Order: sequence, then C-alpha cells, then structure tokens
Amino acid sequence: MKSYRKELWFNAPTRVAFINITQQVNDCLRESGIKEGMVLVNAMHITASVFINDDESGLHNDYKEWLEKLAPHEPVRQYRHNDTGEDNGDAHLKRQIMGREVVVAVTGGKLDFGPWEQIFYGEFDGRRRKRVLVKIIGE
Repeated sequence: MKSYRKELWFNAPTRVAFINITQQVNDCLRESGIKEGMVLVNAMHITASVFINDDESGLHNDYKEWLEKLAPHEPVRQYRHNDTGEDNGDAHLKRQIMGREVVVAVTGGKLDFGPWEQIFYGEFDGRRRKRVLVKIIGE
C-alpha cells in the first residue's frame, strides 16, 4: 500500500468564504499515482471546514446566511470563548456544523463522486493563512 501527504494553504481575504478545492485534490491524486484507495481531506484549523456539495453560488449564499442565523458573529460578547480576547466564537460553532473533513473513494485513479459533488474549503475566520491536509492511501 502507498501513502501520500500534502498540505494545501489558503488565505481567504474575507472572514467567511467557500473555496472549491476539487482541482487541487485531483492534482494531489495524480501526483500520488494511487489508482484505488481513499482520500482524506481535512481542515487543520478549528475555525475552518472541509465539506462536499454542489458548486452553486446560490447554495453557498444560503449556507452563509443559514450559518450566520445559527451562530451570528455579532455581538461578539455573546460567546464565552471570546472572553479570552478572541472574536471568533461563532467560527468555531460554524466549523462544527459544517464538519472537519471528508473521505472520498478513489476508483480508477479518479475521485469517485456522485453527480454535482465537489470538495470545498469553508473559512469562518479568514484573513490569515490556514492549511488543509490531503492524505491518500491505496494501491
């Protein structure tokens, strides 16, 4: 069995952003040479997420609005986490809702997706450098 590891780095210019990283993950899969196995893609920061869904701007806007209703950024004093001097208590909750990682099967050297599926990096406390881990195992 082979193993491959790579870190992808992002610096979203806005506080909240969704970035399609499917091509970067495909590039990693190609570099790995693995034809059958699994790909793990996970956010390495507790205020960011990796998830699978449709690459449709209306859906992404719906996510932003829905998440803001569930865990509004302001007033920042509403979160006990922010008592430490932080202002990102909402970002931790948003990450928990959207998830830490995805696992995708690799079949015939390709990501084995259903219709419309794409991989996204979700940023909830942006404007600084963060990373995503891509780990591929297989033959």
